[in-house]
Amino acid sequence: MSVLGVNLWAVLAAGVAAMIVGFLWYSPLLFAKPWMALMGYDPSDKAKTAELQKGAGKLYGISFVASLVTALVLGKVIHISTVNTALYGAKIGAALWLGFVATVQLTDGLFGKKPAKLYLINTGYQLVCYLTMGAILGMWPR
Repeated sequence: MSVLGVNLWAVLAAGVAAMIVGFLWYSPLLFAKPWMALMGYDPSDKAKTAELQKGAGKLYGISFVASLVTALVLGKVIHISTVNTALYGAKIGAALWLGFVATVQLTDGLFGKKPAKLYLINTGYQLVCYLTMGAILGMWPR
């Protein structure tokens, strides 16, 4: 099953993979504490944490849809380039990340006067997502 020459199962797998990367990246195992501090959240404020968690389901849902859109577009670029390996799919993912994601987030960080460490955490997450999605989409049969 495909749309625009892109295997929809690969898109779904890439979208799920991006969510898994996000759960790990922003977990206490990796960057939850510095990210929360840089965003101005106090992890010891239980009331505020509960309030944030209450609306998280909707945000995760929207984020998942955004991951699917990203995977579909990345899959189309990979399809057009006739890539058929995980390594080359990851390379295309890295190139698109560098050309579009890193630069847009850098501009946002500069004009929004956000800390460089926050840029590195958020943009690093996006890099890992693009590498992972590109690898999945690159190796999946069309």
